Amino acid sequence: MKAKSVVFVVFMCVSLSSCSFFEGLFNKKTAPVDTNTAIHNHMDKVKSEAMKIKNAEIQQITDAKGLDAIKVTFDSGILFDSGESELAASSKASLSDLAEVLMNNRICDVAIQGHTDDVGFRGMTAEQSVQKNMDLSMDRASAVAQYLQSKGVSMEQIIAIEGLGPSSPIASNSTEAGRRQNRRVEIFLYASQAMINAAEAGKLK
Repeated sequence: MKAKSVVFVVFMCVSLSSCSFFEGLFNKKTAPVDTNTAIHNHMDKVKSEAMKIKNAEIQQITDAKGLDAIKVTFDSGILFDSGESELAASSKASLSDLAEVLMNNRICDVAIQGHTDDVGFRGMTAEQSVQKNMDLSMDRASAVAQYLQSKGVSMEQIIAIEGLGPSSPIASNSTEAGRRQNRRVEIFLYASQAMINAAEAGKLK
């Protein structure tokens, strides 16, 4: 009778996972994954690699989801001649460096934005000048995207190409120094859904 009681107790212990000995076997829990921290650590690595891009300003920023992202900024004077949207020959080395970073980090989504100052064009109305600057900024963003693709970057990775013209200045347009800062191309590397999924699963390296 005692033997049957012992067997019954052990059976109940295993079934309910209520005994401390069996709890670790039947109720094994994985540690919670901190998605934001995983993405932050990954983006630190991306930033370190991006720091090698010639003639670029590299910043670690926060994207619309509150996750870490990387912004690569080129003064348009580095990439283009004044008023032009065809890439200058001197820009190719910097953009080749950027292409290498993107191909090494295909799990990052990419957005490219072109920006201008607000200086008008001779013979055009203010409204026409704004549109001309919008078109110029879009053409420049597209030229950068096309060059990156020619170096092996997948179009699927570049999910946005925008021309914002003079609508998002980062400095005053009242000085030449400020206008020079506003004439720029910005490339954003941020967490794709695949990266978020990997982080949530604890598999992001």
